[in-house]
Amino acid sequence: MSDRQTQYKRSLIKHLYFNKELSCAELSLLTEKSLPHTSKALFDLIEKGAVKESGFANSTGGRRAQVYSINPDYMYVVSVAMDQYVTRFSILDMHNRPVGEEYKISLNLNANANSLVVLGEELKDFISRSGLARDAIAGIGIGMPGFVDTTKGINHSFLQCGREGITGYLETLTGFRVLIDNDSSLIALAECRLGAARNRQNAMVINIGWGIGLGMILEGRLFRGQNGFAGEFSHIPLFTNNKICNCGKMGCLETETSLSVIAEKAIQGIAKGRTTVLKGLSLENLEEAVNNIIRAGVHGDKYAVELLSEAAYHIGRGVAILVHVLNPGLVVLSGRGAMAGRLWMAPIQQALNEHCIPKIAENVEISVSSLGYQAERLGAAALVMEHLDQKMMSRKTDKRDIELI
Repeated sequence: MSDRQTQYKRSLIKHLYFNKELSCAELSLLTEKSLPHTSKALFDLIEKGAVKESGFANSTGGRRAQVYSINPDYMYVVSVAMDQYVTRFSILDMHNRPVGEEYKISLNLNANANSLVVLGEELKDFISRSGLARDAIAGIGIGMPGFVDTTKGINHSFLQCGREGITGYLETLTGFRVLIDNDSSLIALAECRLGAARNRQNAMVINIGWGIGLGMILEGRLFRGQNGFAGEFSHIPLFTNNKICNCGKMGCLETETSLSVIAEKAIQGIAKGRTTVLKGLSLENLEEAVNNIIRAGVHGDKYAVELLSEAAYHIGRGVAILVHVLNPGLVVLSGRGAMAGRLWMAPIQQALNEHCIPKIAENVEISVSSLGYQAERLGAAALVMEHLDQKMMSRKTDKRDIELI
């Protein structure tokens, strides 16, 4: 089979992955190939067990078209979702369903100069334990915080690496293609292709986590900026609070709104005698502390609601700036913090009411992601599938990649 035929079949797989079901005519339009050419490629994929007939399209008055979908267990994607403290490993099938249990490790990127080596060994062992055949794995997608250069495969903030970069090191170690991207960009990709921002032309995706990240969807595409670093929402200088941010500057949005700051404020308030169901919070176990605060807020604890509402209002002030500059139609609240659900909504809307010109803000919709904390995991998988039909650069994986389809 020629490389061109392989590439086209991979393109069909990619479109079916993101759209779930499509007819031959729809695939022909999406790939800009003739119906006979598309039909032949589909038939080959059906024979190989990659694609199956999955029913008929809704009637438009004539004969209903046959629609096709990917067999979920045809191949799999290894997804790695990282933040500054926790790294989660998953394997997803072609319907984005997890295969086996998610594996989670504590990996403090700020305090571990050996973090890339740890990541690589854990990743290699995780794939080995899965028991999947090597030719069933399409690739590895990794979301991570920091200034990520997707072209060079390096992270300027974390995961120190040599000349080969993060991707080169991990590809050599695992034998699979590896793609990396900023965590907030992948959360936006997940929302754009699979979630609340699907089919929306202009949307802002706010990643509420240990920082306040941003992914921008402009004219239907993920916007990365000149050097790929667009979306550093956390570091808008909104406050004169003399608090030093992780970036080294003072007064950044992150210094009053991140989940770690919320946890710090909760612990201080409890020490001063605030009435709350929250007990035993510790910055030593930041993830558990934040989960407890969110859980308490969702169940109506007044102090937890107060903490989340205060942060939400300040996030809303930042969103007001985005609305004036970019005029989005949708703002999606996603990431770890989305577990707090509608608790974010009213304070953010209040901030928009106070700080936005009404005419600009009147058509801005705010929604909480249904993907939530799983958005980065899905985005890492989507990153692999976005590049499925692009030629591999890694010599170690080219042969296996061609044989996959």
